[in-house]
Amino acid sequence: MTSSSSAARRTTIIDVARAASVSRQTVSNVINSPERVAPDTLARVQAEIERLGFRPSRAAQSLKQERAGAWGLELNSAGFGRLGAILDTFLIELTTGAAERGSHVVPFTAADSAEPLPAYERLVASRVADGFVLTDTRRDDPRPAWLEAHRVPYAAFGRVWDDPGITSWVDVDGASGVDAAVRHLADQGYERIGYLGWPEGSPVGDDRRSGWVRATTDLGLAHPEWQATSTQSLPAACRAAAGLLDQLGLPGRSARPGRPGRSGPGVAIVCASDALALGAWRVLVERGLEPGVDVGLVCFDDTDIAEALDLSSLHQPLDRVAERVLHLLATGPDSRDPAGGLLLPPELVVRSSSKPAGNRTTRKEK
Repeated sequence: MTSSSSAARRTTIIDVARAASVSRQTVSNVINSPERVAPDTLARVQAEIERLGFRPSRAAQSLKQERAGAWGLELNSAGFGRLGAILDTFLIELTTGAAERGSHVVPFTAADSAEPLPAYERLVASRVADGFVLTDTRRDDPRPAWLEAHRVPYAAFGRVWDDPGITSWVDVDGASGVDAAVRHLADQGYERIGYLGWPEGSPVGDDRRSGWVRATTDLGLAHPEWQATSTQSLPAACRAAAGLLDQLGLPGRSARPGRPGRSGPGVAIVCASDALALGAWRVLVERGLEPGVDVGLVCFDDTDIAEALDLSSLHQPLDRVAERVLHLLATGPDSRDPAGGLLLPPELVVRSSSKPAGNRTTRKEK
């Protein structure tokens, strides 16, 4: 019993010091400041560390270095820019990745999302977090400049829109994603392609809308009036979608004798989010219409909503976003990269809502 208890005991820094015939402080220097140790002593201690299987306590190292081993993440998305399930999934990916790197994530809230800096100041002053992961970036965002001025490490999921010189970010290319969605619908034979987005002023929403403008213009399908806006509210999305469908000339089935498979030249809508698409889907159902049969429908985010309703949607690579954010926190931005932050393309997941009737196969397109 004594033998098994001894074998199970964790090897300590004192064990390493005794085996290498050095002081405990020397072992500490080998771990934390190897440049201070003579080469022969360094090699001898490192050999004993390896032989004994010694693993330094991360908690002890953090205390010594006055580091928390944690990254703060503000959970304060609000209004039409709310990330919803996207933020939930990102938080899971970030937490998993941080644990693999020996750190963790500390979620927190700000009493006033419009004035969030006091919450950041408290976490820095109390040493609860070593730095921050920013989400829901926006124009006139006070956080990047404050963090830069106070030399606090950070990385953003979302572009730092006000300062192109700041490169500590990774984002998903909304414009190219919506562009790809429009071209996909055009390839399927849709000629009247509208857009349901967020109110003007959201940089993410404006970026996604620009993809619709670019693609419809390039394809000769541009009709600026074929668009509507809504907040991330289901009632508001339903109202906006109903008005847009009327504008696109798509009545209910009851107004069309013979129940044709698709009306006119083919009507379709691209939505800035799955939440907005849910509003459009509800209106279609209420009018007796079916996505992919009577109207094409493509959305953005590829959340559970899109999968449950079999809606084509643009998938955000949140695992790659989290990996890049954690890399930036560990190493800082690469000053040699003239392109700045990293912009990742979304993937178009094609489902029945943008395909002819009867074809329910799901696949991914770059």
